Amino acid sequence: MENPIFLQEKKWLVIYTRPRWEKKVDQMLKQQGIESYCPLRIVENQWADRKKKVSLPLFNSYIFVHVTLREQSNVLYISGVLGFVYFMGKPAVVRDSIIEQVKANLATYNDVEIIDLQTISVGDKVRIKQGIFTDQLGKIIQLQGKNVLMIFDSINCALVTRILVQNVAIQNLNQNNESASKQL
Repeated sequence: MENPIFLQEKKWLVIYTRPRWEKKVDQMLKQQGIESYCPLRIVENQWADRKKKVSLPLFNSYIFVHVTLREQSNVLYISGVLGFVYFMGKPAVVRDSIIEQVKANLATYNDVEIIDLQTISVGDKVRIKQGIFTDQLGKIIQLQGKNVLMIFDSINCALVTRILVQNVAIQNLNQNNESASKQL
C-alpha cells in the first residue's frame, strides 16, 4: 500500500519542452494549477532600427515544475512538454535550495547566462564582450576552469591576459561583421 504522505510531497522536477516553447509551457502549466518556474534573463537585442530588451529562458528547452507524484502525469498532457528529465531511471529532482539560489541570482544579477564550456577550445578566435579589453579580438591559448588565457596580436606585440569565459564571443571566420559572432 502506498504512503499517502509520499504521494502528496511536492518536489521540483525538470521537464524538457519543445524548442522555444518554454514560456508558453510555463503559462499553460500555471493555467492548469501546476506550480512551475521558467527562469528568465533580460537580454538587449539589436535590430537595424532599434534596440529592445527581451526576456529569454535561462535554460533552453527546460523548465521546473513543483509537483506531487500524482500531478506528474498531468504535466505530460500539457502541449509542448516532451517529457521529464531522468537521472538514474527516475525523474531528476532539484533541491528547493537550488531553485531559490537560481531565483536569487536572477534577482541580483541581470546579465546571467549559461555558458557551455564545450563550445570553446584552444585556437578559437574570440571577441571580448566586456571589461578593459571590450571589442578586442584575440585567440584562446589555454582554458583554465572558468577563465581563458588569450593572446591579442592586433597591437604588434603579444599581450597575454586571463578573461572570464562569459566575457568572450567566438568569431565566425566566414563573415567579418560583428553580428556574425556567436555569443556564448
